[in-house]
Amino acid sequence: MALFVDGPADGLEDLSAQDSQLLTVASLEGIDVSGKARVAHEELDIELEVLLRRVSYSGGSLWSEATPSLEHIVVTRPLRLWHIYRTIELVYADAYYSQLNDRYAEKQAQFHQLARWASDKLIHAGIGLVSLPLRKGEPPTVTSAPGNLESGTYYVSTGWVNRAAEESAGTTPTAFTVTGTSLMVRPSRAPECATGWQVYLGTSPGSLIRQNGTPIDLSAAWIQPDFLLTAGTRPSRGQEPNYIQPTPRVLERG
Repeated sequence: MALFVDGPADGLEDLSAQDSQLLTVASLEGIDVSGKARVAHEELDIELEVLLRRVSYSGGSLWSEATPSLEHIVVTRPLRLWHIYRTIELVYADAYYSQLNDRYAEKQAQFHQLARWASDKLIHAGIGLVSLPLRKGEPPTVTSAPGNLESGTYYVSTGWVNRAAEESAGTTPTAFTVTGTSLMVRPSRAPECATGWQVYLGTSPGSLIRQNGTPIDLSAAWIQPDFLLTAGTRPSRGQEPNYIQPTPRVLERG
């Protein structure tokens, strides 16, 4: 699962799965759906901060080291649905105020209620938290290196590892073309809890396979051997919650 601080985890396909007309409406009305997803994420950011403060003030935190922050929150199913429904609500709100179309108003009201339902489910289920959070990294730096890897275009992704052997979500694949050489990979700046990193390569974004046997040291680069592993471990989708934080049954909802 992705961390909340990694940004909106829902793509256009996820949103369309909840409302098949969404992208058509957005295109007709000139609405940036990805922009609305970012706005919805920022709104949930504020809502979750308020909720975490209430957990702290109520003395209900089971956190053994410190009061949890947004950095520790995992996108569990209720939180993911809350973000999806809120995004769709914002799209139809924009469409309605542009055209004053009653059908858009009905859709806005429908997804407003669904967003409230999802937020209630999050409160009921509790917030998923990790103790050693690993943010999704920025794409790595890929350069040519001595070697004889088969010429062609390769896609590269990296993931951070912590001391509990948990792994961050993989970075967005970076394309790099090799001609008579190999390639060298250097990850972006490591998060505080990282103790190592993994490297994934493939000939397409959907065929990435881990190339290293054990986590690579934070100070080391990876030079790809003259062969490509095509079967094995795929990039992680992110950390699973270490525990679920019970929450007060109060939350401001938009």
